[in-house]
Amino acid sequence: MAELRLIKPFNLPLLLVLSLHSFFLIHSANSEIFFEERFDDGWKSRWVLSDWKRSEGKAGTFKHTAGNWAGDPNDKGIQTYNDAKHYAISAKIPEFSNRDRILVVQYSIKLEQDIECGGGYIKLHSGYVNQKKYGGDTPYSLMFGPDICGTQTKKLHVIVSYQGQTYPIKKDIQCETDKLTHFYTFILRPDASYSILIDNRERETGSLYTDWDILPPQKIKAVKAKKPADWDDREYIDDPNAVKPEGYDSIPVEIPDPKAKKPADWDDEDDGMWKPKKIPNPAYKGPWKRKKIKNPNYKGKWKTPWIDNPDFEDDPDLYVMKPIKYVGIEVWQVKAGSVYDNILICDDPQYAREVVDEIWAKNREIEKDAFEEAEKIRRAREDEEGKKSKDDGERRKSKRRPRRHDPYDYLDDDYHIYELVLGRGKARETILETTKSKFKMQPKRNDES
Repeated sequence: MAELRLIKPFNLPLLLVLSLHSFFLIHSANSEIFFEERFDDGWKSRWVLSDWKRSEGKAGTFKHTAGNWAGDPNDKGIQTYNDAKHYAISAKIPEFSNRDRILVVQYSIKLEQDIECGGGYIKLHSGYVNQKKYGGDTPYSLMFGPDICGTQTKKLHVIVSYQGQTYPIKKDIQCETDKLTHFYTFILRPDASYSILIDNRERETGSLYTDWDILPPQKIKAVKAKKPADWDDREYIDDPNAVKPEGYDSIPVEIPDPKAKKPADWDDEDDGMWKPKKIPNPAYKGPWKRKKIKNPNYKGKWKTPWIDNPDFEDDPDLYVMKPIKYVGIEVWQVKAGSVYDNILICDDPQYAREVVDEIWAKNREIEKDAFEEAEKIRRAREDEEGKKSKDDGERRKSKRRPRRHDPYDYLDDDYHIYELVLGRGKARETILETTKSKFKMQPKRNDES
């Protein structure tokens, strides 16, 4: 694999403007990747990561490439290369702590393949990592990024570690599933609030306290609470000033049908007194009811109140991760082809936005056009292959020898059973004579003389 190093993507004046914070940027350009650390007075130190170290126990290999339909072919990342493999690769970075500062984790990924089932996330690790044995059992502080499997699982993982346990976010956040480059950004603040951005658009926000089951909830429902006796939850009531119209109750429900006529052959003495049939009275409005009005004493629907959870014990360092020392990619993929690039760890959300604008926003239309052109070529090739396959099938079909007419086909199953058992030849002649005699068949067989 080509040597991978880190470099800053912007010019120095811009970096000086943004030099109030410190962070690390892993970025590739011109086939090389450098790693730089920025301090309050500007960029001071540069380290070269000799390369990302691939775990010796994992079969999946990586290519150093920008992949297909790239917006900038010189902006290369690392791409999963083998189908149905487990990938594990990591890079050591200078130690970084998010205590009393914002943590920003950002990277780009392009899922060029029809991934079917596989991960596209990254991990941050604290403490020592044996990079030769790096894998799924290696403890991590943060796991962040997309995971796709079939049509059901298209989620964005955000899993954090706290006191040796890992906790996934409770919200269902959808990831991108097309074949273009997308930037994923996770921002964690000292007040334990967070934001998740995809391509600089905020997709989710909340708090470690509420969106992860790390600590017991701060508030719980008072299950023993009861609705107060004087609680009025009737939104509407009968109008106490409403008066029933005079004669309302005397209106009959049904009335004789005015269109009914006595039959001509009706005899009152024999048939009894004729009465017209009844029909619903259009003047009848049903039982009288008072009209409804807004209840002036309405207090709303009573709900069980929330109270302080006696089991909750706050941890002001809930947001603090152990110092980060490694960045890793550890995924399983049925189909390979994911291009990882532009990994950023910093404390400046604004700078992270500028990285996206500088790299992604500038190249997205170029990449989209290149992808659409590649799709046209792919579809044309598939159409051509489909047409060729159909033509080959037609040619094979036309070359098949036609089935020779068997003059014995008109004979019944008895004949064919004899033929199957005894075969053809002399036995056939005997069977033929027997069968012809049995059924007195005409006309004479062509093969008889």
